Amino acid sequence: MAKSDKANEKTNVMRLLDQAGIAYTPRYYDASLASGTEVAAALGQSAECVFKTLVAEANTGEHFVFVIPAPETLSLKKAAKAAGVKSIAMLPQKELLPLTGYVHGGCSPVGMKKQFPTVFHETAELFDTICVSAGKIGAQVEVAPADLIALLGAQTADITAE
Repeated sequence: MAKSDKANEKTNVMRLLDQAGIAYTPRYYDASLASGTEVAAALGQSAECVFKTLVAEANTGEHFVFVIPAPETLSLKKAAKAAGVKSIAMLPQKELLPLTGYVHGGCSPVGMKKQFPTVFHETAELFDTICVSAGKIGAQVEVAPADLIALLGAQTADITAE
């Protein structure tokens, strides 16, 4: 695992978790890794417990955040059902930074510019800890899923493709 020179630098996500009194372990990886499964391997974690954060827009114009295991694909039909809307589409990548404050590959469910309704894949609750982005490429936080779900007022549902 390659560490950057700023390996000990706290991200905004870490500061927010500190403020909320939520225990976490920072995890760093080579920022050149492209996929969540590569990140999981670099962190020595099972890919099923490294979660990626996806942002989608409903037919109503509302935005939703979906947090799913790295190797999985979001089911737009299941996501819409979980969000209680007719249909949902992935947010275009160019709209991610202005909407959330995060870049593609460094998007965290914690600390977006605005808190959007958030749904974790139901398997998150099966693990003692999961990893999510720490808000920048090259950094993750390992945290108890129940703590994240409570902090975000999130729900869980089956939201991945078969």
